[in-house]
Amino acid sequence: MSPDLHAQQEAFTAHIRDPERHPPPPGVDPRRMQVYRDLFFNNVSSLLAGNFPVIRRIHGDAWAALVRDFYRGHGCRTPLFPELPREFLRWLADSGGREPWLPELAHYEWIELALQISEARLDDVAHDRLDAPDTDAAAALLDGRPLLSPLAWPLAYTWPVHRIGPEFLPEAPPEAPTLLLLHRGGDGRVRFHAPSPLAWRLLQRLDEAPELTGRAQLDALAVEAGAAADAVFIEQGVAMLLRWHREGIVPGIRA
Repeated sequence: MSPDLHAQQEAFTAHIRDPERHPPPPGVDPRRMQVYRDLFFNNVSSLLAGNFPVIRRIHGDAWAALVRDFYRGHGCRTPLFPELPREFLRWLADSGGREPWLPELAHYEWIELALQISEARLDDVAHDRLDAPDTDAAAALLDGRPLLSPLAWPLAYTWPVHRIGPEFLPEAPPEAPTLLLLHRGGDGRVRFHAPSPLAWRLLQRLDEAPELTGRAQLDALAVEAGAAADAVFIEQGVAMLLRWHREGIVPGIRA
C-alpha cells in the first residue's frame, strides 16, 4: 500500500469515527462523506438498539450520544459484526462514569443473544437421557451424576436487571443479589427463570462439581445451607432435579 493511500484511508476512518475532531480527507465531495458518516453510524446504532432495547428506551434522545461515545472511543478487538454487542459491553465496563447498573443491564440484555447463537450442544458431554419407559429417573438422578445442560446458564447480578426500565431506575443495589437462569430449549427459544437461592446454588454446583452424584450434591447443598439432609430435604431436591429434567435444564446423567 502506498503511503498516500494509507494516509487517505486513515483520514477517512478517523473522520467517520469522529467527524468533530478529524476533518474529511482532502478532495472528497462533502455530500459523499455525509452519506458514509450516516451509513456507518446508523448501522451501528440500529444493531445496538436491537440488542439493547431496554437501554435504548431508558436513554431516549440521549441514545445517539451514548452510541457516539462508543463509536468514537472504543477500539474493537474483533472485526466480526455480530460481536459488536460484546464490544459494547467491554466499552461500558471500561469507560465508567455512567449509571452504575448499566454494565450489568447491558450484559443481561446481551446474554440472550449469546445463548441464542451459542454453538454448544447437548451431546458435547456424553450422558444418558433417562427417557426409557422403564427408567426410574428419580433414582438415576440421585445415584448418577446430573448434567447441567451446556445451554442452561445460571447468572448472578448485583442489580435487579430484570426489573430495570424507564419506569424503574434504582439508586442503590438491593441487599440480595439477583439470581437468574437462562435456558435455550429444544425449540430454540431462550427462556428466563428466577430460581430460589437454594435452587440456583444447586444449579451452580452441578457445573462446579460434575463428579458428584445427585445425592452427594444435595448433601453438600444442605451443609452449605445449614440444613439437615433429611428425607424431606432430599425429596424436595429430587423434585427440583426431575422438574429440570422435564424442562431440559438437566437433560440426564453423565455417562
